[in-house]
Amino acid sequence: MTFDTSKNGAGGSTGTPVPVGSYAPPVCWYEPGWTPEEYEKEFQKRWDVGHFSGAAEAYAADKSRFVEGHPYKDFNKDKSGEGMFWGTVYDWDRIEDDGYKACEQADFWVENGETPPVRNAIDAETLAKLAYNEIKVPDTGISLAPAGAAKVNLPTWAWLDKSDFREVSVTATLAVGGWNLSATTKAKPVSVRLEPGTPDAELLPASGECTLSADGSVGEPYARGKADATPPCGVTYLRSSGTGTFGLRATVTWEITWTSSDGQGGTLPEGTFGQEQAVTVQEIQSVNR
Repeated sequence: MTFDTSKNGAGGSTGTPVPVGSYAPPVCWYEPGWTPEEYEKEFQKRWDVGHFSGAAEAYAADKSRFVEGHPYKDFNKDKSGEGMFWGTVYDWDRIEDDGYKACEQADFWVENGETPPVRNAIDAETLAKLAYNEIKVPDTGISLAPAGAAKVNLPTWAWLDKSDFREVSVTATLAVGGWNLSATTKAKPVSVRLEPGTPDAELLPASGECTLSADGSVGEPYARGKADATPPCGVTYLRSSGTGTFGLRATVTWEITWTSSDGQGGTLPEGTFGQEQAVTVQEIQSVNR
């Protein structure tokens, strides 16, 4: 299996979006792996090991299955070119407890063009989920104004330019023997949620959810002459951060969709990715004469 990650997010602060809800990526699956001749070599490699408890019985069972015709005779060499042996692949980084037991089927033969007669066989949606695992989205370091330090009781404008807030994608491809399938999973940013880092603040809008503008950006840059305007995305701090800072967190929600080379497609659970940045909030200084 190969992954085309050329359209992923770039930079030092990229990350993998965290799926929302009860989404569970596959921890194991079956995929085509060997021609009859390749499987014979695989068989020999597997059994080129020292003695261990139960080795004789296990070897006899495998020999019966793949060599002696129960059900495969001489590794199915008489069907060379007509199909492949399929085996189990594990994502060991995601398996917990006995999760590996979801794929206990012994290696099996599948004719070209046939649907494998087992659960968890690789398919377009599984490829899409595996591509989801490889997605990297750009950081969410938002621009803030006024620059330098926010002021108590004055709105702080927040925004993300379109160039920093773009769709990314990863394509997973499995091409082996007569089997060729790919799926592309795309992540599209749809909103940014602000968390001011203190309860003594008011969000703009009140929900803290800043949606995309028509041009694909979020919020609006501050410009001279907007001092009395209300920003479409921002925060008003109600007290000073004193000698420290507040941790303003911006979390992007990403809409996840997929399409495949066989015409299938659909949606996967949204993902979120956030980043925190330190904000200094100062009291407004006034001079009485």
